[in-house]
Amino acid sequence: MDAPLIGLTLDAEPAGGWSRYPWYALRRNYCEAVAAAGGLPVALPALPEIAAAMVKRLDGLIVTGGAFDVDPTLYGEAGRHATVALKEDRTATELALVRAALERDIPVLGICGGEQLLAVAAGGTLIQHIPDSMPDALAHEQPNPRHEPGHAVAVTPGTLLSRVTGAVELPVNSAHHQAVREAGPNAVVNARAPDGVIEGIELPARKFCIGVQWHPEFGISEGDRRLFAAFVEAARR
Repeated sequence: MDAPLIGLTLDAEPAGGWSRYPWYALRRNYCEAVAAAGGLPVALPALPEIAAAMVKRLDGLIVTGGAFDVDPTLYGEAGRHATVALKEDRTATELALVRAALERDIPVLGICGGEQLLAVAAGGTLIQHIPDSMPDALAHEQPNPRHEPGHAVAVTPGTLLSRVTGAVELPVNSAHHQAVREAGPNAVVNARAPDGVIEGIELPARKFCIGVQWHPEFGISEGDRRLFAAFVEAARR
């Protein structure tokens, strides 16, 4: 059987740094995790006008993370916290990709900011800055390296995440200042941090649609590897 074609969104960077011209970026371990699970990873540029055409060729979609935020106006908030940074072309592309993927009902995996984007696409809302909204929250921007766990999450029994990982608790790496406030009318919460912050959501009506706030591409637990394996297996069908 041919390996399923898995699209991964790219970070879009302005001129400067690596290149004097605008450029794309993606950590290698995203693609390596897909390949290790039996998928064929392909990179998706930030071009919203061809998003639907890209999805037509895909067997599965991964919305990756990045150091930016979803525009609060997209979930009904006029005010913008001082820490919020936008990448409008990337967000427009990812929203179009997710909507097209949900319409086709191909598997979707949202990672970190991708989970937040998935929540917004599902009609949910976000906490714009955790430290201001939850002063007693954990350090969700963990001080230790991202290939190490920062805290644990409790996995919600009966969810798809619970079934594919076989876990009631997972160690996770944490690199976010925002979080899902409300998952959306058709979404359910599948994981929470000890401080109550939502760490994962899913859409039960879809074949496979999971968002996680952490970075399972680092593979710091068996649950992370099982998540990628289940996602790629769903993309085969």
